[in-house]
Amino acid sequence: MILPLFLATLPSLYWAQPVETAALVRQAGVERLCVPAETAAAWRAAGFAVVPLSAKDRSERTRLQPPGLRSRAEVASASLRPWVFANGWRFLRRPDGRYWGDVPAGRAALAAAEAFVYGADAVLAIDPADLEPVGRMLAFLSSVPDSSLPAKADIAVVDDGSPPVAEVLNLMARRNLLFEVVQRESPDVALNVRIGSKEFPRSAAQDPEAFALSVRRRLTDEKRSLRLYGSEVVLARLTRDAGHARLHLLNYGGRMIDGLRVRLTGSWAAGEARAFGEGRMAVEDLFATDGTTEFSLGLLGPYAVVDLTAAR
Repeated sequence: MILPLFLATLPSLYWAQPVETAALVRQAGVERLCVPAETAAAWRAAGFAVVPLSAKDRSERTRLQPPGLRSRAEVASASLRPWVFANGWRFLRRPDGRYWGDVPAGRAALAAAEAFVYGADAVLAIDPADLEPVGRMLAFLSSVPDSSLPAKADIAVVDDGSPPVAEVLNLMARRNLLFEVVQRESPDVALNVRIGSKEFPRSAAQDPEAFALSVRRRLTDEKRSLRLYGSEVVLARLTRDAGHARLHLLNYGGRMIDGLRVRLTGSWAAGEARAFGEGRMAVEDLFATDGTTEFSLGLLGPYAVVDLTAAR
């Protein structure tokens, strides 16, 4: 089932609890739900806008990874490094896809923000304990002004539909390498990546992490439209044209981050930043030089959005 437009603009909540929980749902600020088909009439009678989803509807949607952070031991080291589970690369690979997320407790607000950032048609089955925070996140997302800026990509990845491409996209996204997924090489980006080419042999893709690093090195950091400093668990999406830019920041670490530093190509004036749980926040220590702009942000929870205008 394709969701109606009013539900597709924001991620949708799947609520399997009985209609007796209607007061709690309304108290959380949620008025629109996806519900089991057999309960749809009762929820409509309670005053909610609902979309019934059958077991078949749910099974036909692509499963998402619960977003968040897990630590894993390095194979060659006793140290630990953050391991980010994120779905942005999936949304970029299949922007017209229909997605389903079984979201464990504590992650629903992040999952909602992630789907919103990529405009994904996602239905999220949340833990009842997350009803209040996800309600606040949906209210925050609804307050973000509309924007039709095109996504910025430095790299075009030719997708042959194979699993190695999927893992390379995943690793590139985790390195904040801005890419688009294409069927043929693009003249509009700094670097084209096609697994199986002379520059990127298929054998190299057997180690996706090393492959993603080789892509970054071939692109060079100087040509990257976006770089982040101060965290390995914040992933970004940049949309922009000649006069305006919007930067989405998703924090997968599960705790507040203070003092994230951002570098963008181009000359940008101090704009407006909004952070979930913090409201409007200052764009700090901004300076532009040599065709790039840097600035810092204060406390960052699961999601923030920064709007900038081109410097005169």
